[in-house]
Amino acid sequence: MAEANLQKRKFFKLKPTKLNRSRAGNGLLFGLMIICGLFMVLPLVMIVNNALKPLDELFQFPPKIFVRNPTLESFSDLFVLMNDTWVPFSRYILNTLIITIGGTVGHVLVASLAAYPLAKHDFPGKKTLFRMVVLSMMFSWTVTQIPNYMIISWLHINNTYAALILPAWQFGMGLYLMKQFMEQLPDSLMESARLDGASEYSIFFKIVMPNVKPAWLTLAIFQFQQMWGNTGGMFLRNEELKPLQYALQQITAGGAARAGASAAVTFIIAAIPITFFLVCQSNILETMTTSGMKE
Repeated sequence: MAEANLQKRKFFKLKPTKLNRSRAGNGLLFGLMIICGLFMVLPLVMIVNNALKPLDELFQFPPKIFVRNPTLESFSDLFVLMNDTWVPFSRYILNTLIITIGGTVGHVLVASLAAYPLAKHDFPGKKTLFRMVVLSMMFSWTVTQIPNYMIISWLHINNTYAALILPAWQFGMGLYLMKQFMEQLPDSLMESARLDGASEYSIFFKIVMPNVKPAWLTLAIFQFQQMWGNTGGMFLRNEELKPLQYALQQITAGGAARAGASAAVTFIIAAIPITFFLVCQSNILETMTTSGMKE
């Protein structure tokens, strides 16, 4: 009797489950997904088409989504306007690269280094520190804007790249994300490395970071998007230090006379983060399918 019950349990455990959904349900589900996808893609389609429209189509009412007579006049107007600025256009690009790369790489590295001991080591005050990190995520950036400015002023790094790069390293979301993801790694993996004589830095850079690649790539996408949109208006005064976003915003403030250049600016502002996201997204999907680990 006991053997029969055991066989019955194995049969029900190994019996494949069937999805309780008809073909009509699948069709409805995919139809809703397609409709939602079209609504999400529509703004991007309009941005691309507006950048290729001549001025008469930009001011047409009611506005048309698709361009009829595509032209690159908007980009040529933008190029002329950027050549007339006090600072060379290449200088704005260089400033943006320094600020964006420095803030993104630094934030990923600092958040990962801080999350590793919180996830895989026991020390006094560990829970209190993590609660402080979670508490910091409750406040909007506008609440901490004045304290951040005072700290930057006390450090005497106003009007420098560090005024934008250093604050980007301290966002609590990155530390929270990396800590939660590192906790999923088996402790036996680190213990085996310690028995082989590996140092903590070797364990972190050669074992932990490769296995949490989906987490820090996702964090890099969010941080890159935030740094790319930074104008530096609060901390940077010299025109030679200001990023590309500041120069592009000055162009869009020109009114109707610069409508074509503004459409080109919108395209450039949206294209770079989307391209970075698409490049990193392929790596995230690839690593997520192969990085599942269990104790």
